[in-house]
Amino acid sequence: MAGLVNNLLILILVLQNICSGFRSSLSVFKRYKDATRSLSSECFGSTRPVISFGLSDFALDIRMPGVTPKQSDTYLCMSVPLPVDDEAYVVDFKPHASMDTVHHMLLFGCNEPSSNENYWDCDEGICKDKSNILYAWARNAPPTRLPKGVGFRVGGETGSKFFVLQVHYGDISAFRDKHKDCSGVTLHLTHQKQPLIAGMYLMMSVNTVIPPGEKVVDADIACHYKRFPMHLFAYRVHTHRLGKVVSGYRVRNGQWTLIGRQSPQVPQAFYPVEHPVDVSYDDILAARCVFSGEGRTTETHIGGTANDEMCNFYIMYYMEAKHAVSYTTCTQNANPEMFRNIPQEANIPIPVKPDMLKMAHGHHEETKDTDKSSLQLSKGEEEEILDQNFHIEEAMEWPGLDLKLGQVSGLALDPENNLVVFHRGDHVWDENSFDSKFVYQQRGLGPIEQNTILVLNPSNAKLLRSTGKNLFYLPHGLSIDKDGNYWVTDVALHQVFKLGADAKEPLLILGVALQPGSDNSHFCQPTDVAVDPVTGSVYISDGYCNSRIIQFSPNGLYIMQWGEESSSGKAGPGQFRIPHSLALIPELSQLCVADRENGRIQCFRLETGEFVREIKHRSFGRELFAVSYAPGGLLFAVNGMPYPGESEPVQGFVMNFSTGEIIDTFIPLRKSFEMPHDIVASEDKTVFVGDVHARTVWKFASTEKMEHRSVKKAGIEVQEIKASETVVEARLKNNPEPTDPLKKQEKQHLVRQASTGVSFVLITTLLIIPVVVLLAILVFIRWRKTAVYGADGEHKLDSNSGRILGRLRGKGGGGLNLGNFFASHKGYSRKGFDRLSTEGSDQEKDEDDGTDSEEEYSAPPPPQALSSS
Repeated sequence: MAGLVNNLLILILVLQNICSGFRSSLSVFKRYKDATRSLSSECFGSTRPVISFGLSDFALDIRMPGVTPKQSDTYLCMSVPLPVDDEAYVVDFKPHASMDTVHHMLLFGCNEPSSNENYWDCDEGICKDKSNILYAWARNAPPTRLPKGVGFRVGGETGSKFFVLQVHYGDISAFRDKHKDCSGVTLHLTHQKQPLIAGMYLMMSVNTVIPPGEKVVDADIACHYKRFPMHLFAYRVHTHRLGKVVSGYRVRNGQWTLIGRQSPQVPQAFYPVEHPVDVSYDDILAARCVFSGEGRTTETHIGGTANDEMCNFYIMYYMEAKHAVSYTTCTQNANPEMFRNIPQEANIPIPVKPDMLKMAHGHHEETKDTDKSSLQLSKGEEEEILDQNFHIEEAMEWPGLDLKLGQVSGLALDPENNLVVFHRGDHVWDENSFDSKFVYQQRGLGPIEQNTILVLNPSNAKLLRSTGKNLFYLPHGLSIDKDGNYWVTDVALHQVFKLGADAKEPLLILGVALQPGSDNSHFCQPTDVAVDPVTGSVYISDGYCNSRIIQFSPNGLYIMQWGEESSSGKAGPGQFRIPHSLALIPELSQLCVADRENGRIQCFRLETGEFVREIKHRSFGRELFAVSYAPGGLLFAVNGMPYPGESEPVQGFVMNFSTGEIIDTFIPLRKSFEMPHDIVASEDKTVFVGDVHARTVWKFASTEKMEHRSVKKAGIEVQEIKASETVVEARLKNNPEPTDPLKKQEKQHLVRQASTGVSFVLITTLLIIPVVVLLAILVFIRWRKTAVYGADGEHKLDSNSGRILGRLRGKGGGGLNLGNFFASHKGYSRKGFDRLSTEGSDQEKDEDDGTDSEEEYSAPPPPQALSSS
């Protein structure tokens, strides 16, 4: 019996020690209740602001104590003590607020708040000592949960002892009923030691000025990082209503790596960094906010009111506990010149659904008609680029019309940015080229005797050098690696070749000549090649009779493959019906495939072949032939001719790679696309398109670049007006009618006015001509009567009438108090917008050429005999 009593006593002592180590929920709540002030009964459905989740975890509810702001743009603060003395970690944030009443909330950690009142005006300060931002919320953002093993450290010897909640009430019209607001956030805390400590890095502009009516204003921020390595896992953007897009990057050795980019007009949550980014000593952290001053009549400065702007890029990171720094700010631009090389995506807006834009940050007045243009994107405008005049058209002065080419199958740009053309010389791909087993039937012709690889000056089309004679039978795809080597495919030989820029013999050959197959050492009409500039891995699309992507090592060893033939129904991820063209996106480690007969683009992870996403639009039609990526976030593509009964035109597309949305479409001006087979875009967004049927290469440029180019010499103005007429007619044929009834009426009114003017001139001319002719006849008869001799004559009168149409453009105390921080910063800083530029040309086709190739078929081919190219 005594032994049993002793065991019970020992058990009681052990349990007492365990409980004292973790503190019971009752003791925590008692300490919290003694330390807090009275709260409004409207604020809590329960009187338990501290809720225990067990021995180690608990929740802390932090709410405004039933406040009613008296005026707009009020910043109110309140504080809550940490209900434990020992160290704890915040691992989860759950907001309780609505954008109908709250513009934004910030949660700070500090040791002594600026006031002991239930709440106070934040103008008095937030904390008496240093404050750290732990959390930020706006626009109905969802909860934020940190990764496993990561937490914000609070309490103990070094952590914060108080939480201070700051709430910005932007527009108080929602408080007309005098209700009390209890917005706030619930924290999930744990006593379990977290191996990684979270922190916040805030980048913000303090001196940007947005001129009224200015379409694009950039606010740039950049700081050198001088601490121990940190790992970025989440980001958040914040502006007011003029913000269009905010982007953040790590810059290392001149290479820009995306941390995150987002529209500030969507819920301003912390979004996960898609590809985790680490930041090391001497890296640069850079951010850009893009604003538009359209709709404003006065300058807009950085500040804390609804009529001011903000440019904030928040980064959540974690570090090893021994090196952890909880909070860092960056408010300068340490290297303005570096932003010349910022990826183009930083200036491309992210489409926002209209329901996201009904109220910007809770300000009801922001929905007035005067500012709709700067907030809302109509259906036709969602796909625009921030430069609202962005449009590419054929560069009429490029002398590509003089090129004498065979069927143009492949295009690429070499390291010197020269254009490289892969063509078929005097060989054609027609219905007699292959048998039913894909064996080439015209070997008797021998290899192409002309040089099949031409290197051209991209500005004047001058031939710089050529190679590829007596090597190929039916050229198809072309790619150039970072060392300038050519990688080409031959669909007749069923092989892939690596050639040095000046070498006459291949450096590497993959596949067996003239033998189609589907194993690891054979191809069947391979279409294209892409080479990873980092690893050197080679990716081959194979092809017309296989439906796969194959990866090889740099020296040609088979590594893996993925893909299968799509069924007759809807094609699924990783299924192909002629994988025809490849585009490699190095910064994202992705490979995008033009899935030709499925009329779509599929993107995959380079390392695994894992499907990432599909890009598909109705305007692609049934066929999408080629795709190309330009560094900075733009994707270019060309489709095929429409099938009988279908209306989608053959054209080129410019897309925002991040969203997949179409920004622009383009067609040639001097002649039409027949079967555009390949496309390539340079870093400056110059675009070249090669056509197998037209046997030509077009070059395309931005309209702005061409408009400024043709007014430098006398006598060119008339040519530009005529070119503008052609441009308008081409664009009206190419672009669908706007869905907005008002815009449609406006365009019809403009066209009607132009038509009326033309008709008046034409009718007047037609009325005058008979009168003149009649007078001439009378004079002639009178002369005949008085003349001694007669003479026969014939009078011909030709008249031409033209029209000039204007170009139609449809695109167009201690702590940080963000409410007062900007009061003394009213400087002016604005960067221009670097417009995209591209150029174009075409090559006349011999209209008497009656050759019919399989690539020329426009009718739907039989399921088992897909059209080739």
